Amino acid sequence: MIFTYYPFLKGVVMAFQDYKLFNLKQVHFVGMQNFVNAFRDHQFLGALKNSLYWVFFSLILQFLLGFILALFLNKKFWGRGVYQGFIFYPWALSGFLIGLIWKWLFNSQIGVINDLLLRFGIIEDRIGFLSDPKWAMSSVIVANVWYGIAFFTIMLLAALQSIPSELYEAASIDGANGYRKLLDVTIPYIMPTIIATTLLRVIWIFNDPTLIYGMTNGGPGGATHILSSLMLNKIIYDGDYGSASAVGVMMIAMLFLYTVFYLLVTKSEKVGDF
Repeated sequence: MIFTYYPFLKGVVMAFQDYKLFNLKQVHFVGMQNFVNAFRDHQFLGALKNSLYWVFFSLILQFLLGFILALFLNKKFWGRGVYQGFIFYPWALSGFLIGLIWKWLFNSQIGVINDLLLRFGIIEDRIGFLSDPKWAMSSVIVANVWYGIAFFTIMLLAALQSIPSELYEAASIDGANGYRKLLDVTIPYIMPTIIATTLLRVIWIFNDPTLIYGMTNGGPGGATHILSSLMLNKIIYDGDYGSASAVGVMMIAMLFLYTVFYLLVTKSEKVGDF
């Protein structure tokens, strides 16, 4: 109640107030003005568009690569336990620390990525991956994909290991090859896990600004701001709790509508009737 629901309700109230840290004696209700101002702000609209790119490409690539790794790790081979440890390790690190690591990797002067590209002759001059608006958003998405693969690998591997071997034996008797087993046995059986993990991961990616803060702090010129990082900036640098709360309320509304729509489309209550 103290650490979750009270701050949430307080934030909803503040979204309708002119609530600035440097003018606490003049706090008053302004109705929908904070929301109107948000949609008039080009930085908010840019962060909204970036958030959609950020979630869509991060989720698709994380899921596909995580699923491939889970299928690979589901087979027995020498050193599998060690390899699993290497894959799962990034998930134990903080997003901000991962952001700092990738900020160094993408550095235009001393970064490893630029150095390798130059050595292999792929580029002729150093690229400002994080300082050039053309490259910045793609660069933070690459880092986020690397960071999130471990989550899907862990969850999908656990689901794959729960599939009874009898199902594959029956499919083999019916003449199914590996491709048909994947489509007709594996994916239907683990579909509840796929639905739950993709739903949760969208919410986490959408809400988490730590990796972007570690890499670019929303720069250059707001090119990598997503809604959650923009909301933090309004608090930390502007002290505008009213505008920040309005952004937060809109984020909650977007995620609520997405969740309802996603569960209706996937017909989650019917999944598991395999």
